[in-house]
Amino acid sequence: MSESESDPALDRRESGDVDGFAVSLGDPRPAGSRHMWQRSAVAISDGHAIAGTVDGRISAFPIASSGHRDGAAWTTTIPDEYAVSIESGPEGTIVVGGRGEDGIVAAIDAATGERRWSHRSAADLGGPQKESLFFLPYVVSVAADGERIYAAARRYERDGGDRSFRSVVYAFDPDGSVVWTYRTDASPIATDLREGRLAVAYNRCPGDHGSGLVVLDAATGDERLTWDPGSEGDRRVGDVSLLPGGVAVASHGDHRGYRLDDTGRERWSVDLARPTEVGDETLYAYPNHVHATAEGVAFVTGNTYPEEGREAEGRHSREHTIVGVAPDGTERWHASVGGWVSGLAVAGRTVAAPCAQHFRDRDPAVHGLRSYDIIEGAMAILPMEGVATAAAIDGRRAVAIEEPVEYHDGDAVRGEYRLHVSAR
Repeated sequence: MSESESDPALDRRESGDVDGFAVSLGDPRPAGSRHMWQRSAVAISDGHAIAGTVDGRISAFPIASSGHRDGAAWTTTIPDEYAVSIESGPEGTIVVGGRGEDGIVAAIDAATGERRWSHRSAADLGGPQKESLFFLPYVVSVAADGERIYAAARRYERDGGDRSFRSVVYAFDPDGSVVWTYRTDASPIATDLREGRLAVAYNRCPGDHGSGLVVLDAATGDERLTWDPGSEGDRRVGDVSLLPGGVAVASHGDHRGYRLDDTGRERWSVDLARPTEVGDETLYAYPNHVHATAEGVAFVTGNTYPEEGREAEGRHSREHTIVGVAPDGTERWHASVGGWVSGLAVAGRTVAAPCAQHFRDRDPAVHGLRSYDIIEGAMAILPMEGVATAAAIDGRRAVAIEEPVEYHDGDAVRGEYRLHVSAR
């Protein structure tokens, strides 16, 4: 792929909103019924939707109601990588994280699309053990403040029945210089940055590192607190969200949501999708996402699993559910998110969940972007033919990526690879 590739074609069909539109992003291999891995990303920056695609292309589209008709403002690539994480960076940059042989972290000029610098996480983690998706170096999260860029990357290995991870958290200066690193043998899944703190959630800890949550000093990389649910096995934390003076955690280890103070002491916990008897099965679901504000906390759960094996006849009553919790730990409301949610888009009190297919039931009616008020609950739904896999929101707009999906029962491909822009 070259940086001179033509812009994606525009889809002239309106999305149902007078200020909404959809832009074609190409024609990739459709997602499958059980597709749950990230291969697209999107962010909002200075009046543009920045879309990252399966072929490593990053494009900036104006999100004004008519500006999109002139095509992308610019397009560039990170060759041979999925563009899986995007955020606005300091000094007029867009920060991109990739999944591929190199596991690239790149800073791109937000005005021109020119790449200012890039760093290969594979240089620190090693290359893939074999040419398979799950073994590729993977930049799971990027974040930035006014001074620095942060990224968390991991690489997976397997030796017979033994699995292991190597991971690194970076702090970069705007020129790409590495300020500090934090290395473990655990698997980072999410980060959050606030007021000089960088929180890192580790969803699997099969090695010596035993803390599902680490909060680092963003300036130095020193540990400010560590926490773990204390559960058996290597499953630990699915997501983290920082608060002034505290942390909210979605725990994979014991299927609860937690509110911690700034020393790591537990202030409260809520049961989210604990193991439950359903017929002859004991079923649970993982809490995968969390967003916290001073007004409350929202947790989102994922797929049903049985305690034994992987297939389940029944469904946990709190699978694919968003739960709104008051600051004192009291549950306020809960609602279905429909199916698999790969990540949340957040702005103030609003939480938007891009919903893909149900893991087992494969119901296309659930596809779309759902938004919720963290205090009051459900707000709106933007339906899609394909699966919604990434989203971003700000005060005025919601943007989301739709991917085509082909259910494995032999049905036709549903949806297209498109960027949707809609007024909130």
